[in-house]
Amino acid sequence: MNTAIITGGGSGLGKELGKLLSQQGFHIFLIGRTPDRLKEAAAEIKSIGGEVSYAALDIRSLDEIEQFNENHLKDHTVQLLIHNAGVGYFGPFKDSTEEELLTMFETNALGPIRLTKALLNKLQPNSTIMNIISTAGLRGKKNESLYVASKFALRGFGESLQKEYEDSDLRIVNAYMGGMNTPFWENSDHISDPSRLRSPKEVAELIIQEYQVKNEIVIESKK
Repeated sequence: MNTAIITGGGSGLGKELGKLLSQQGFHIFLIGRTPDRLKEAAAEIKSIGGEVSYAALDIRSLDEIEQFNENHLKDHTVQLLIHNAGVGYFGPFKDSTEEELLTMFETNALGPIRLTKALLNKLQPNSTIMNIISTAGLRGKKNESLYVASKFALRGFGESLQKEYEDSDLRIVNAYMGGMNTPFWENSDHISDPSRLRSPKEVAELIIQEYQVKNEIVIESKK
């Protein structure tokens, strides 16, 4: 059975992608920073008949990425790698902090780059790497300068890999989706009414419909 690795898999879009892909015959491997959320997401996938594993991993840590690669994938045939983990801090650029800058770049850009490098030799023929980038990777947005910069970095990485591997059987898909109604906004007043946004399930369904035939997927936030 082929394995789909999903970062940020404990909640939101990552969990919904895991549920849908489990119904397509993938063994789902969820990774994220919060063991309790991973355990709950894994239980949901098992409850619908899916096969699932999970491991706590801070995508910002190169050491943890290397340990994950060495210790958890020996019995897995990796066919799909989904970079879904992300973090955002919003507000005027002048009020941003060094910690926010580092956290966003380490999570949104450096983490996916490092994990891709670590797992590249484990990907099977006809594998897919999917970058969940957000529409912040398509255009600048007010009060999102550092978040947008980190997403542009991931976009550039993905587009460059598309060119590097265009004559191979490795596919790279960049998915740009707008804001979703998720806990992402719980500690932020950047979005006044998250309920007007698409649900993670809706976005996951659209991604699953398109990722095998498109190298670029754009899903705007409004329903």
